[in-house]
Amino acid sequence: MAADSTVPPPVSQDEAEEASAFRHAPVPADATAAYGGRPDQLIDFYRPRSPRGGGTRPAPLVALLHGGAWRARYDRVHLSPLAGYLAGRGFAVASVEYRRGALPQAPAEGAERPVAGRWPDTFDDVAAAADALPALAVRALGADVVDPRRIVLAGHSAGGHLALWAAARHVLPPESPWYRPSPPPLRGVVALAPIADFTAAMRLHVCSDAVVELLGGTDHLATRLPHADPAALLPTGIPATIVHGTTDSEVPPQVSRAFARAAAAAGEEVVTAWLPGTGHFPLIDPSSPAASAVADEIDQLAW
Repeated sequence: MAADSTVPPPVSQDEAEEASAFRHAPVPADATAAYGGRPDQLIDFYRPRSPRGGGTRPAPLVALLHGGAWRARYDRVHLSPLAGYLAGRGFAVASVEYRRGALPQAPAEGAERPVAGRWPDTFDDVAAAADALPALAVRALGADVVDPRRIVLAGHSAGGHLALWAAARHVLPPESPWYRPSPPPLRGVVALAPIADFTAAMRLHVCSDAVVELLGGTDHLATRLPHADPAALLPTGIPATIVHGTTDSEVPPQVSRAFARAAAAAGEEVVTAWLPGTGHFPLIDPSSPAASAVADEIDQLAW
């Protein structure tokens, strides 16, 4: 009997989760501020929609760093539904843009995928954004709206890596251009399915070897890993929580487990929240129960 060509092919769990996360309309920001002169050096700000307990206390600030394997295809727009969702949970939100990888100047025939990240531009931007964030948030939203003393960094996938890295700049080698002499003023980090351990990620070829591309190729791994790998920048003394789905095929859970082991070996405990039967994209999908779990973990650090 011939197959019925009118029957659509089955949709995998990964495909269904990704489609759900990306079906939401973009949520416009309440304000946008520049932290530099480049087109991508922007931060979108969202006012809290529902103050806690109906009070007038300024809200904590959640700084979001989007994912997308540090590649140009994805920007902060795809994270705006999560930003709006967190604003609805009573947070002030900052969604950070940064420079990402672009197509090679002379791509091979048929090549369409941008390289992952730009060295050192991606790191330059995240460091500059983190330093400018408290003042920009107050200027954009008002001191009566946002409390710059209560900042939680959060990021998804490659953005989770950047959030952990930004919180560890005081542990960087002193010769690093991004080194800061004291810990950043953060309540903590909530990293969502982060590319948190570069050695594990490279072993698993995460996101088509995006880590190797981010670092500029295999010739630079030895010199650049100590400046970029969160698992090499421990302990930080800053609370960190990892939220990761157990069925994530984009950034396998082994990557977060490797980071947690590295932290433990350095004498630091990382909180891990494993979401059973959950893949990569529900963590940024406001219609998924996973988004509520993410907000709950941010609550634990912010309030």
